[in-house]
Amino acid sequence: MKQTKSGDLVMIVSHDQKRYFIHLESGGELQTHRGVMQHDDLIGIPWGSEIQSHLGINHYLVEPSLRDILLHTKRRSQIIFPKDIGYILLRLSAGPGQTILEAGTGSGALATAFAWIVGPEGKVISYDKRADLQELARQNLQRVGLEGRVEFRTRDISEGFDEKDVEALFLDLPSPHLFLSQVQSTLSNNGRFGAILPTTNQVSALLEALSRHDFDLIDVCEIYIRFYKPVADRLRPTDRMVAHTGYLIFARPVIPMAV
Repeated sequence: MKQTKSGDLVMIVSHDQKRYFIHLESGGELQTHRGVMQHDDLIGIPWGSEIQSHLGINHYLVEPSLRDILLHTKRRSQIIFPKDIGYILLRLSAGPGQTILEAGTGSGALATAFAWIVGPEGKVISYDKRADLQELARQNLQRVGLEGRVEFRTRDISEGFDEKDVEALFLDLPSPHLFLSQVQSTLSNNGRFGAILPTTNQVSALLEALSRHDFDLIDVCEIYIRFYKPVADRLRPTDRMVAHTGYLIFARPVIPMAV
């Protein structure tokens, strides 16, 4: 049975679903309006244990999932939702040991997911022209112990990327169609390209540009997710659902036949 240890990132969840994220440290304590919990009481116990604050209020101690981490990312800009990130990882074939580029760091949610999936042998390189957002992203990565897997480049990608022959590249920018020459010069001929956009006119501009820059195998989609109330004798959808958050566009570079 797996047990917690000092240094672990843990999520403490109250029965009304309030979540707290902490790194366990000997001598530390978590103070909440539901009571205080001593870190020493939480080190060395099985994951999934029910615990109590000093006020006798019950909580669960669990290992946070990637979704938990992303939903509680500190943000100054809109993050990409977990429902979209999961499909992005699939379409980019993201995996251990890879190098993945992104442009549009934002608050770092996608960089966090990429860092999680590439593992300690992989690398994520994130471009953004706003240093303040990259500093927030760095703090979010430090909070979950993934900062060592991400390198930040603070500049406009109109100047191009430093890297060549990368396996996957994702743009979270308002006008990705303006940067396909830069994408083309850095992506390997077997690479995967993706982007996210909020409106159809932006998607149309990108589709036209992809054709001009020898990209094909193009897909455009959006993802909806609907949760259900987990009550066995009155199972039904929850009152709200996460509907449109953005259009996802994926493509591959191709080499046309010589005419």
